[in-house]
Amino acid sequence: MNDRSYQLVTAALMVALLAVSAWVTLPLGAVPVTLQVGVVVLAGLLLPPGTAAAAVGGYVLLGAFGLPVFSGMRGGLHVLVGPTGGYLVGFVIGAVIASLVRRHLGARMPRAADVLAAAVCLLGIYLSGWAWLAASTGMGAAPAFVQGVAVFLPVDALKAAAAVVLAAALRRAGARVARHASG
Repeated sequence: MNDRSYQLVTAALMVALLAVSAWVTLPLGAVPVTLQVGVVVLAGLLLPPGTAAAAVGGYVLLGAFGLPVFSGMRGGLHVLVGPTGGYLVGFVIGAVIASLVRRHLGARMPRAADVLAAAVCLLGIYLSGWAWLAASTGMGAAPAFVQGVAVFLPVDALKAAAAVVLAAALRRAGARVARHASG
């Protein structure tokens, strides 16, 4: 299989993982807890920037077109303009910036690059989600931060750490896609 085909298949698998990870939902106020953040971090660590954007963006588009791939088995444009829409857009932003960090620093310092990439991925998700949550609900920046960021930090840090460990294990196992993200 050539590299482009391999990237396409890997991107499709990431879309599927994102959809499945949305099924595990724990309602927690306006924004539910899902496993999606870990998959978004994994996509950023393993895929080149364009492929990460296509995979995560493709997932968001599938949901926007009405497929029930978002948390709670929801889909449709109303989800994107609702309180959680900023997080979905942030998934794309986070995956791309994580991939860029991994690509530029991965060859020189792979472990540090993975941790930094995971951190900037979370930052991208949170900034977009927090801003949209505050704007779409009118709750203000401070309450939106508490309800949409602060309560999720510990569990999202654990999901990001698991993604870092899994990405390293996949690279050690010889996952071809990892070579694209580091060079």
